Amino acid sequence: MNPPNSSFLSRTFASVLLALAGATGATAAAPAPAPGGAPGLRSLSLDECLTEALQNNRRRPASRFAVAAAEAQHRQALSSYWPQVALQGGYQRMDNSPNFVFPASFMGVPGQTVTTPPSTAILTLPAGVVGPVAVQMPVAVPGQTITTQPQIFPVPEQDVKLLGPDLWSGKIDVKWLVFDGGMRRGLRQQTESLVAAMKQEERRTDLEIADSVRRMYYGSVLARQVRQVGQDTLARMEATLNLTETMYKEGGGKVKKTDWLDNKVMVESIRAMVVMLEKNEAMAQAALANSIGRSWTESIAPSATEIPFSDAGGNLADLVGTAYRFNPDWNKLEAGIRAAEGAVLTARSGYLPKVAVTGELHRRWNDYDAGLATKRNLEGWTLGVGFEMPLFDGNLTRSKVAEMRARLGQLKEQGFLLKEGLGLMIKDHFLGLIAARKAHQATLDAMKAAEENRDLNTRAYQNELVETEKVIRAQLMEALMSAQHYKARYDHLALQSQLSLAVGTEVVRQLQQGP
Repeated sequence: MNPPNSSFLSRTFASVLLALAGATGATAAAPAPAPGGAPGLRSLSLDECLTEALQNNRRRPASRFAVAAAEAQHRQALSSYWPQVALQGGYQRMDNSPNFVFPASFMGVPGQTVTTPPSTAILTLPAGVVGPVAVQMPVAVPGQTITTQPQIFPVPEQDVKLLGPDLWSGKIDVKWLVFDGGMRRGLRQQTESLVAAMKQEERRTDLEIADSVRRMYYGSVLARQVRQVGQDTLARMEATLNLTETMYKEGGGKVKKTDWLDNKVMVESIRAMVVMLEKNEAMAQAALANSIGRSWTESIAPSATEIPFSDAGGNLADLVGTAYRFNPDWNKLEAGIRAAEGAVLTARSGYLPKVAVTGELHRRWNDYDAGLATKRNLEGWTLGVGFEMPLFDGNLTRSKVAEMRARLGQLKEQGFLLKEGLGLMIKDHFLGLIAARKAHQATLDAMKAAEENRDLNTRAYQNELVETEKVIRAQLMEALMSAQHYKARYDHLALQSQLSLAVGTEVVRQLQQGP
């Protein structure tokens, strides 16, 4: 037989290497397992992996804390609708008792004339004065006139103590904002929108985790399939090598030692490639364990034996419409627009007055009981109504309103961009699915043809009907077509997963429903 075409075989072998490496390279982006293999290798289904990932992934608690913080902010905004009641108390020790100084003065008394008319009074004399018994006697009082001269009396300075130096006090203070011009309503709308946005971010986290685990899971299945392709190819090439050695040693001279050496080179090269495929499979299993929150020392083997394929059509317009309802980014933008509208409302409240009802119930204790330390002054209550009306603030409120309106307009314009970008991204994934379905069918037909061609060439080679080059090429082409087919199946599933992430919900059923 003629020596195999080394250049052609080299190109074919290089294509096989690229196909196998490309099929498994995407699944090897994780820390390598510990030396000596993967201890505690477990086999899990996709649902079990998704359940563990949602339980163990550290991104979920972070998202939940973000939602909790937003809900707490919303409750803070709602608290402004209620009266604010505070209990206050204290003790004061003064260096001196507070006092009030009444300055020195003079008090003038004018002259007066007092005239009394004549009158008769009954005088009772007790017993023993004029007789043994009490006697009543009339007494006549003549009329008289008394005249006093004007007088001036000096009043000295007086130091009046008001309180003792030790004062204890306590009060219940109440404030209730009854009108704010829409400020609280705007704040409430902003915090409600923030809660909605954080919940959408939590949904996006779950969708991203599910997408990552799904692609890692079937990437590990792909790595196993490609490794099996490499091992099967190595086994067949070793059988061909043994057959070639027997034929060149015992045959009629058609198969030469150079054929055997070329075959030997291919076998050893494939053996080295299989080692790399085994390493890639181990890396894929470690990556799967890492994606579900396991330790770097663990590895997870998928229980699935092949990558599922759903030959579904679907309708692009329906997918885009679904995305506008479920996509987390779109819903976050809508929440942001509502928050911006609330911010405009809050800013506009600066034009309007604010009215509040205030009240106070107070009690004080002092060791002094005069001055200001009377019961009336030490305990009591007050009730009032106050308002604040802005008159001039240097256009501060007007500028705030303009800023919030500009931000609202910016978000609305970004909404148009997101709407078009979201539709374009879904269209790209949708067209990619169509191309992946066609590639799946083409590579499936090519794999079946390559398998049949390898079988025919192997049997013909045993009867020395074909050259060594054709047998080697047939075996390499079968490996190449198998790897490409498995990669096409994985690409199709990965596109479905990415489409589910973009739409915001599972799209397989919707695709199966067709137009």
